[in-house]
Amino acid sequence: MLSCLYFRFRFLKHAHSRLEVPSELVHFDVAMAERSVRRREPTANKPLSPERTSATAREQPQTSSPVFLRLFAACFYGLSSFLIVVVNKSVLSSYSFPSSICLGIGQMLATIVVLRSGKMLGIISFPDMDRSIPGKLFPLPLFYVGNQITGLFGTQKLNLPMFTVLRRFTIFLTMVFEGFLLKKTYSTSIKITVFLMIFGAFIAASTDLAFDLQGYIFIMLNNVLTAAGGAYTKQKLDSKDLGKFGLLYYNSLFMILPMLAFAHYTGDLKMGLEFGSWSDPMFAMQFLLSCVMGFVLMYSIMLCTQHNSALTTGIVGCIKNVMVTYLGMLFGGDYIFTWTNFIGLNVSIAGSLIYSYITFVQEQTSKSKERVKNLHQSVLTVP
Repeated sequence: MLSCLYFRFRFLKHAHSRLEVPSELVHFDVAMAERSVRRREPTANKPLSPERTSATAREQPQTSSPVFLRLFAACFYGLSSFLIVVVNKSVLSSYSFPSSICLGIGQMLATIVVLRSGKMLGIISFPDMDRSIPGKLFPLPLFYVGNQITGLFGTQKLNLPMFTVLRRFTIFLTMVFEGFLLKKTYSTSIKITVFLMIFGAFIAASTDLAFDLQGYIFIMLNNVLTAAGGAYTKQKLDSKDLGKFGLLYYNSLFMILPMLAFAHYTGDLKMGLEFGSWSDPMFAMQFLLSCVMGFVLMYSIMLCTQHNSALTTGIVGCIKNVMVTYLGMLFGGDYIFTWTNFIGLNVSIAGSLIYSYITFVQEQTSKSKERVKNLHQSVLTVP
């Protein structure tokens, strides 16, 4: 029987790589072969000792999410990020609401209310508040506060093209933090695509570079905090101490008071409260929609980071920014067309598309082939 399994695996391996047999048939035969191998293993039903159990757990890598779920999470984040730009632009530009900080506070408040209501209704669950929560959450709230403050001051100091160029360094820094915190390594092809995205952004803004030391410092600090926050979020999600709902809830809960203090210090809180259009039902509805969309965006970021990586989440955000620029070209707005800028944008989007192909297609194919190879080897080693 084992010799039959051996020749069957030889056929599967050859057919899958040469004759392009439909993957559904290969996966079915692989599953059947796995079941046959497990039935013939003499120690299959014997419990492992604690030492062997821990060693096996260390040897087995964490299973990644299905490719459909990874694609859905990435697309959900990209769509949420695009929609909140549209809603925020209406609130801040069309109605001239004076404070983006107050809008951010409203989004945090909406996150707290939605998640607490969901927990009370039994729809979702996350740990109750206790003394261990700050330790499990730290240092994410600090990164979030720093990210908001440095991003605000940085955008005030720099023009949009230079801001776009410097923000691309978030992708590179995310790779550094994921390597340091999560011990993650990247292939040469991934590194080349990241270089293309950053290089394309430099080309796009090369005709409008301006030097402002304070602006550079604030944006680079913003990049570091964004990258570190993404990598730490992935680490916290993998540990499963709080879960994505717990991270969202307690991060917003611990952040809202410092942000209120900051808004009071800058005068934004007073400007927001004294805004004259609060009695306008259309403005109130759009402000509320922006707050709810802020919760949806933060949830989508958690979902994309959980099922993919902090690097993929950052790159999806960059793709969204480029697509918004393309829409500005087609439908008008404040975009000024130049060939240099257009070429740079296309180089950047090309790098993003290649990264997407490598992440969602090539890596999935490699994992399937590796699985077939491992099963082939397991059949040969069965006594």
